[in-house]
Amino acid sequence: MQSTKELWDRAYESRSAESLSWYQEHARLSLRWIREAGVACDAPIIDIGGGASTLVDDLLAAGYPNITILDISSSALATAKKRLGPASEPVRWIQADITQALLDEHAYEVWHDRAVFHFLDSRLERQRYVDRVYRAVRPEGHVIVAVFALDGPERCSGLPAARYSPETLYAEFGESFELVRHERELHQTPSGIIQPFIYCHFRKIRLHPIPEKHQSRQ
Repeated sequence: MQSTKELWDRAYESRSAESLSWYQEHARLSLRWIREAGVACDAPIIDIGGGASTLVDDLLAAGYPNITILDISSSALATAKKRLGPASEPVRWIQADITQALLDEHAYEVWHDRAVFHFLDSRLERQRYVDRVYRAVRPEGHVIVAVFALDGPERCSGLPAARYSPETLYAEFGESFELVRHERELHQTPSGIIQPFIYCHFRKIRLHPIPEKHQSRQ
């Protein structure tokens, strides 16, 4: 049975990034929300599942140099590095499963995730993810997560995908965060299929000490 990493590596190795269903020529909503969060241009930003996403291109072009891209697929990361060329050098690239990744405490001002969280199909995986958000995001930091909406697809890339409302997504993150706003987006895949997404902007509101449930688990 192939691992999750092998599955995503195969997806990027078998097709061009521009033909994959989640591809966006420009991540306009994500970029706009990061800008509207009002963080400094040198604020540390992490993109979870950023892989071959063009958000890193747009962030660099907009003057945000302090970027970390984390993806489970080394092939996805290689695709982005090749596309960016020398512009990729300031970016920190991490190949890891976000539910297992070791991230520094309070390392990031902005946490962005488009289309990773809805693939976490067990409560333990989702809790490990939220634990890492809580640990890695600075107090009053911003968390932007985009997932399939309630009328979105039930499967993607051969995997089951959860569907959320703003309320049910907020319930996964809990009282350590506040829901700042949410917005619906109709994403058109390269093949022309419409996929409804919900974007939620959370803000971390709890400070030290890190609660036991938010301690990293190995």
